[in-house]
Parts: sequence; C-alpha cells; structure tokens
Amino acid sequence: MSDLLGALKEINSEIGIDLEYIKEKIAKAIISVCKNTYGIDALVEFDSNSGEIIVKAKKIVCETVEDDIIQISLEDAIKINPEVKIGDSIEAKIDTKKFDRVAAQTVRNVIRQGIRDGEKELVAQKLRCYEKELVSAEIIKIDYENNSAILKIGESETTLSKHDFKFLGDRNEGEFIKVYVLYIRTDGLMPIPIVSRSCPELVCKLFESEVPEIKEKIVSIKSIAREAGSRTKIAVASTDSEVDPVGACIGDHGSRIRAIMFELDGEKIDVIKYSEDPEKYIESAISPAIALSVQVDSESDNTQNECCVTVPDNQLSLAIGIKGQNVRLASRLTGWKINLRPESGYYGE
Repeated sequence: MSDLLGALKEINSEIGIDLEYIKEKIAKAIISVCKNTYGIDALVEFDSNSGEIIVKAKKIVCETVEDDIIQISLEDAIKINPEVKIGDSIEAKIDTKKFDRVAAQTVRNVIRQGIRDGEKELVAQKLRCYEKELVSAEIIKIDYENNSAILKIGESETTLSKHDFKFLGDRNEGEFIKVYVLYIRTDGLMPIPIVSRSCPELVCKLFESEVPEIKEKIVSIKSIAREAGSRTKIAVASTDSEVDPVGACIGDHGSRIRAIMFELDGEKIDVIKYSEDPEKYIESAISPAIALSVQVDSESDNTQNECCVTVPDNQLSLAIGIKGQNVRLASRLTGWKINLRPESGYYGE
C-alpha cells in the first residue's frame, strides 16, 4: 500500500482533506476487515519515510501454510524470532494484497467514502462562516415557471424557496442579492446553505450593516416583528443617553433607512424607541397612529398581557392598519395583546 499513501498526500495537497482523517479511516477499515473476515486483531502503522502502510497481526507458526493471512511458516517466523516453535503465535506483517476479493473491496469502499466524507466536511467548514450571517449571493438562474432561483454563495450553490422567491424583486440573472443564511444543510451529497429573504433576522442584519452604532453596540435591537414584503416594526434602544437610537437607525435625511428599504424592495419599516415602561412602549409601537392613552389590564386571566389603547376617532383605521396589520405587528413587537378603542367610545358604551 505504499502507492496509496502517496496518492492520499496528493489528495491532501490538492483538495485540502486532512491526511490524518483519511489515515484513521483506512486503519479502521483494515482492522474491521481483519476482525470480521479472518478473526484476527490487526495493528495498522504508517511509515512516513517509505510511505508504506504496515499491517501486523498475530499469526500461528505452521509447517504447512494454508492461509498466509493467519498463518506463517516456521522458516519465516524464525527470521522474526529465532526461538519460535511450531504452534506458537507471533506478530508478523500481513500482505494486504492477499485479502480476498470481498475484503479488498470493503477496504477500497471505505477509503473512497472517507475521501468523500472528508471533502464534504471541508466544504461544510468553509460554509459555516456564513451561518447566521447576511451574505451577498449571485443569482445564477431564475426559473419563473417553478418560482425558484439558484443562488451562488462562495463556491456553493443553493435554491431560493418558492416562499422566498416572491421577495426576489426585479433582479436579474448575474445580479447580487442579500440573503440571510439560516443554517448549513449537511444531510445531502454535499453541504448547502439554506437561505431566506423573508425572515426578521435579514432586517436585523441589514440594520447592523447600515448603522455603525448597532455594530459598535451603542444601539441595540430589542425586538422585531415582520410581515415580509409589506411592513416591519423594529424596536431599538441606546446605551448612550446622547445617542438617539431611532435617529441613528434612520440616518441623515433618512439615508440609512432608505438603503435598507431599497434592499427590501420598498418594504415599509417603522423604527420604534424601546422602553421598559409598557405604556410608553405600546404607545410608540402603535405608530403611525397617535395613542391618547394606554390602559394596562393587570387583572386579565389570559396568559398574554392585555392592554387597551385609546386613539382619536379619525385615526382608528390607521391604528388598525390594512387588514389589521399595524396593530398585529405592534402586538407581536411588544408581546402585549392590544385592544383599540376610539376616543368617543364604542357604540352604546
């Protein structure tokens, strides 16, 4: 097996698979074959100087050798130990070329599989740096018939799901698009990054890339509620009393928020100032409607906290939003169930 070790070294230099990893696979394969096929415990060594893979096992000293995998002649045994006798066992080299066809094929298959597994792990390691991160992916192919797109991230390709395809926008093949890498899928032939354009984390990472104060931990994102393609509400706070978290996120003349909205194809974004005071927090979350008062229901039997928000009569529909979106997002953002009430009260109240 001297040629094999040299070939593995070439694979190591060309592909980058860890040589020790492959050696371990080979050793386990040979040991397993010796145990299962011939019933002997083998020892595998790698000679770094000669490049030879040496396999040793205890053999029985015999006058007539019928199976040279498990037996050794007295003449050959004496060369190893001059005091050996017929019937003794002695540790000697095994010529792996003498393995039967099934045993040899088993070793070859394990080596091939080890190389494939090593290459797969190598790709996975390269991709893990993208996990839970915002990346710029190249659009390789757009399939309008099946509502899918193939994206390239680094040296790997992935498919944008049908759900996320509608958030591709007007982009064309060859252009780049920002995606969030949810995780690296490793159960297939090769690892692939699973990405999203609709998750709230995408918006968080876009703010992080556009707002230096967030990256510097001066401003933090406390909560986010998103209905992709339509509207997002995001609550931010500042650790520096002199830094306005909302102003930092919006930027001069709205420059920062416009860049984020452009990447999201015009998705509306409400930046809310976070507050530890539930009433102030809910009041901000209900924007763009104005809350006249927020009454917290501390005696509610529901598991979710409830409150009643009173708004001007002419802003009730604004507070509710299209199909209830504004109040729904405000509720998800704050964690409170928000009941809206017009200033004049309900009919018959």
